[in-house]
Amino acid sequence: MSAHVICGGLTFEQVPVELREKVAFRDAQLPGALAEMRCFLGLREAVLVSTCNRVEYFGATDSPEHAAAAWPNFLRRFHAVEDDFAPLSFQLRDLPCVEHLFSVASGLKSMVVGETEILGQLKDAYDVARTQGQTGKWLNRLFQSSFAAAKSVRSRTAITRGSVSVGSVSVELAEKIFGELPGCRVMVIGAGETSERTARSLLNHGVRSILVANRTFERAQSLAAELGGEAIRWEEWEEHALAVDIIISSTSAPHYVLTHDRLAALLKRRGRRPLFLIDLAVPRDFEPSINLLDDTFLYDIDDLQSIAHAHLRERQTEISRSMEILKPHVERYMTWAVRQATDGGGIETGLVTT
Repeated sequence: MSAHVICGGLTFEQVPVELREKVAFRDAQLPGALAEMRCFLGLREAVLVSTCNRVEYFGATDSPEHAAAAWPNFLRRFHAVEDDFAPLSFQLRDLPCVEHLFSVASGLKSMVVGETEILGQLKDAYDVARTQGQTGKWLNRLFQSSFAAAKSVRSRTAITRGSVSVGSVSVELAEKIFGELPGCRVMVIGAGETSERTARSLLNHGVRSILVANRTFERAQSLAAELGGEAIRWEEWEEHALAVDIIISSTSAPHYVLTHDRLAALLKRRGRRPLFLIDLAVPRDFEPSINLLDDTFLYDIDDLQSIAHAHLRERQTEISRSMEILKPHVERYMTWAVRQATDGGGIETGLVTT
């Protein structure tokens, strides 16, 4: 019986953040969710990827149709939600799956084309699966090949130049609202990779005053020291928010970090100074109704798409070059996979959508 490598799930292109956040997996959930997903979808091997922009699975299986049908049920069961994600989910098998992963790893399918965070996120997801013993020859070769392909694209094209991260696009948006940024006071909530990249982008655009808040104070201190900023304790960040102009948040909290009512109380103490909020988290950190408050400008991860689309047009030539660079990498994997047929399970070409 032939084996198929498959992938599927939900992406920002078809699914808005208010739905993606319902089924996002926190880091601590991934090992358990991965084992449950592999069993539920009937996969020989499995990797589960959950980022701000996508929730996707990769697998090796004899029954891709079963996996496609089981995926929406797995999401409903694991996250205890009622939504039907079947019409919004995709599945690719074999050649289209390989092309998809290589393109994602290279930043070609990101909201901000060319961003570099996704490669690290894929490596982390693969490491979780490999450490848990959830991968084998199919996915080990597939993911390792995708990392090599992405490195080739980044070294041979200009795809990563300019504003190519969620953080840098956020800064660009802030400049459109405030003008010059050196006089702005900024708070970064959450000391993870996304927050760190955003803070560095702010520094590159002239910001001199950065506060860093994180639930683990030692991590806030470490990041603040790297950035030349000031660490503040988690329980004190709302008080410090009275004096800042921009708040950028990216935590893994399962609930709102800031609600409409709490911010309304803060705004009364701030006067009528505008407050710019960028919510990079999924699930979202800021209650969406905050945007209804006067003198407050809230943008979430999906709001960044308009700027991202502009960068997409600018990078169209580099995208075409990148796709050509990926072709031989894809062909090498497919050639290897076909040869595995003599070992008891080959790979075919095909496409299944749900």
